[in-house]
Amino acid sequence: MSTFTSSLPDDLLKLLADKANELALPKNKLIEKALRIYLEQLNRAAYVKSYKQMSQDEDVILLAEEGMIEYMKQLEE
Repeated sequence: MSTFTSSLPDDLLKLLADKANELALPKNKLIEKALRIYLEQLNRAAYVKSYKQMSQDEDVILLAEEGMIEYMKQLEE
């Protein structure tokens, strides 16, 4: 595991220390968990944005419709 050093505002460090004490977790574990959750949320937001963009793309819509037609044909057989 690598070591990471960073500076944070005093108020945030106090909140971190308070929450770590409340949860009986080391501060680094709380930071790790929070960062993983945050990065996962960023990925989800990127997926949502890309799907919204694709929903406006006529080529993607036509491709999806063609795929559904083929899928329906397979179901009927």
